[in-house]
Amino acid sequence: METDPIFYRLFKQQPSCFFELIGRPASEAEAYDFSSVELKQTAFRIDGLFIPKAEFPEMPLNLVEVQFYSDKKFYANLFAELFLYLHQNNPAQNWRVVVIFGRRSYEPKELAPYQALLNSPQVQRIYLDELEAVPETSLGMQIVQLIIEKREASAAEQARQLVVQARQDMTDDAERAEVVDLIETVVLYKFSKLSREEVQEMIGVNEFKQSKLYQDIKLEGKLEGLMEGKLEGKLEGKLEGKLEGKLEGKLEGKLEVVPQLLSQGFTVEQTAQILGLTVEQVRQGLQET
Repeated sequence: METDPIFYRLFKQQPSCFFELIGRPASEAEAYDFSSVELKQTAFRIDGLFIPKAEFPEMPLNLVEVQFYSDKKFYANLFAELFLYLHQNNPAQNWRVVVIFGRRSYEPKELAPYQALLNSPQVQRIYLDELEAVPETSLGMQIVQLIIEKREASAAEQARQLVVQARQDMTDDAERAEVVDLIETVVLYKFSKLSREEVQEMIGVNEFKQSKLYQDIKLEGKLEGLMEGKLEGKLEGKLEGKLEGKLEGKLEGKLEVVPQLLSQGFTVEQTAQILGLTVEQVRQGLQET
């Protein structure tokens, strides 16, 4: 499972679960904006950064890294990212580093060069394989538990319950559709041999197709034609180099459609999924238009 983008989406949609995960009050999320940061003129990218809002200058900067495989240079890269970010941005706040390992065995064995930093109260390590399940917890934390659930039958049942909970608890159509889509994506990774339609049937997902958001976002009639890889007609007027037939055409043609979808309310992740692109390709398309 490509866990970095999953956790990025989770922390973006449910930021309170990050603070629950590190043992802080969920309400602290209201003091932060969350983003992923690429450090200038380097190959480093910080998985997640909770930056305190201007009205909460006393809150610490939270740098988040998610690690689901073994890498001997992990801590070298992590602390290089941290201090490079501090050098480039010179923030006024204190900082906290949170490392989320999929399991303890993914942590490097040679810790001596970093021991002083790891012993610091400003560095927190979390091992998801040792995370205890809590029956009464937030939707975000339950999605974390779904990500790390190993048993397929349990994962499917958890996902069904989460979809029901999202429908009952969330009143905003767009937010509910995003959370249901995230749950569906997690299950797709776990059941890689199943099609999206089979996964939707298994966990009872039809929320997105029934939501007002879906109904309102129509590109010349049928969005389902776009989902199947087809553009019928033109998308809100003429597009240079129009796409005919299947969306498996040229990359340039797909990138032309990106602004159209984003302007209609799709997220970057949903746009990438619809067009069969990566998130980075979608963002690159935005920069080039």
